[in-house]
Amino acid sequence: MTAKTTKGTPGRGVRVPSARQRAAKKLGELFRPGMRVALTTHVNADGDGCGCVVALWHLLTARAVRAVITNPTPFPDRYRFLLDGADGSDKSSEAVKHLSRADAIVVLDISDVGRLGHLGKIIEQAGVPVACIDHHASEGHLPDGPRLVDSAACATAELIYDFAQTVEWKLSSEAARGLYVAIMTDTGGFRFSNTTPRTLQVAAHLLAHGLDPEETYREVYASESEGRIRLLAEVLDTLVVERELGLAWVTVPPGALERHGLKADDLEGIVEYPRSLRGITLALMFRPLANGRVKVSFRSMGSIDAAGLAEGFGGGGHKRAAGASLEGDMGTVQATVLAVARSALR
Repeated sequence: MTAKTTKGTPGRGVRVPSARQRAAKKLGELFRPGMRVALTTHVNADGDGCGCVVALWHLLTARAVRAVITNPTPFPDRYRFLLDGADGSDKSSEAVKHLSRADAIVVLDISDVGRLGHLGKIIEQAGVPVACIDHHASEGHLPDGPRLVDSAACATAELIYDFAQTVEWKLSSEAARGLYVAIMTDTGGFRFSNTTPRTLQVAAHLLAHGLDPEETYREVYASESEGRIRLLAEVLDTLVVERELGLAWVTVPPGALERHGLKADDLEGIVEYPRSLRGITLALMFRPLANGRVKVSFRSMGSIDAAGLAEGFGGGGHKRAAGASLEGDMGTVQATVLAVARSALR
């Protein structure tokens, strides 16, 4: 467990922008003791999605709100340590039942029902307020409810931090840990362009709640399985580089996940390897899905807008990191996406 190891006191915290304060206050009016609230995030939750649902669970539970986590896909093993101290919070295996009972639903780190998998229709038909906390640039569609949305935030966790600061809800060390992991992973360990001076100020305040940054890093980045390393080798063996355009891509071979006993979330971060090549401004990763579609991950640098490219294929995300799912076989999808990518780079 990574909490309660760093000495010090949290202090007053980081000032919250006025627009976020107004949105946070409206969101706070939704919650009352005893009500049932279902928290959910996108399929194959990443560090931001996982950290946010856990942190908000702690915040709400401390105020006698009956909150549960109802994700559309299982909680990733990589982030399961965040559930320490949150026993009984994850009800993803019974998500439909808990969503149907909820008095309100909070969708985190996504603003569109299309990324909620089989829960999308359930949430659309729930007939209760559906709040949204998100930092993605791409607009989406959700049923009515309060919104705390700002694409200028480095991660959705930054907005939850602002919410807690605004309504003066004290962060426990476990909640702070979830938010810190969310910010750390969505900024690539504070390396990506979404890392701002405020990002580091918020992270510093979260660390002051009793977190050990080295142990947190080890939990997230230094606990790989042998299968994950062998998968990485297999995917990187497919690397193709078009250096004159600044383009590189990798492909997940069919059956690779099953061969190594892994899940989709074990692919997280692999697309960063082709992006790390000198001179590369756009990196892609292609992965076959079981439903006859191909998932494409976009990572960019410089002036290339990854979200804009993904939106052209019905996807979305951030300027530097986005994704889309296309119907078709691998060869057809790659030809289509690469043609658009080359045109953008030229």
